[in-house]
Amino acid sequence: MHVLLDNVGLFRRGFLGTVALTGLSALLALGLGTVLTLFRVSPVPPLRAFGTAGVTVLCNTPLTLLFFGVTLGLPMVGLSGLSYFTLAVLTLGVYTSAFVCEALRSGVNTVDVGQAEAARSLGMSFAQTAFLVVLPQAGRVAVPPVGSLLITLTKNSALAGGFSVYELFSVEKTLAERGYAILTVFLWVSVAYLLLILTISALFRLLEHRLAVAR
Repeated sequence: MHVLLDNVGLFRRGFLGTVALTGLSALLALGLGTVLTLFRVSPVPPLRAFGTAGVTVLCNTPLTLLFFGVTLGLPMVGLSGLSYFTLAVLTLGVYTSAFVCEALRSGVNTVDVGQAEAARSLGMSFAQTAFLVVLPQAGRVAVPPVGSLLITLTKNSALAGGFSVYELFSVEKTLAERGYAILTVFLWVSVAYLLLILTISALFRLLEHRLAVAR
């Protein structure tokens, strides 16, 4: 217990860093994932091709390699003013958005085609049909897989610690360098991650219950 009590400031900084990193990356992933989903179901062939290519590349690129590409590549093209935290948010958010897209697209496939056709017969545009008819129903189906993706995102955020972003995994490295027992430090870091994951799981279970359709 003294490891935690003697280093409360470090653990608090690392915990808040992970919360901020996960939260901002999740918002980016949900927004970009929705856009990619619209691209993939769009009636415009170039948009479908772009969405498919983007999802394929991101889903098949190791996250560590993507971190190296963003943190080393963007400064080379003139974007040197971005902080490592911002670069980490971009990397995690863009990477996770591809999987969010696939989860939402699976939900879209469960929506009866007749509903989209009925919306178009009423004169609704593609955007209106998507946002008012299709996506609200697809979102209900996609809640459980999206929750799992955000839990994975929380754990993936530990990679940011290797790229000059201070979060929970960075706490372990700092305390190990100070001579604290590695297993004890790992225990407290694991407890912190567990609290975050249990909180996300509880929120999504509540959301799933609230959005459940009575049968």
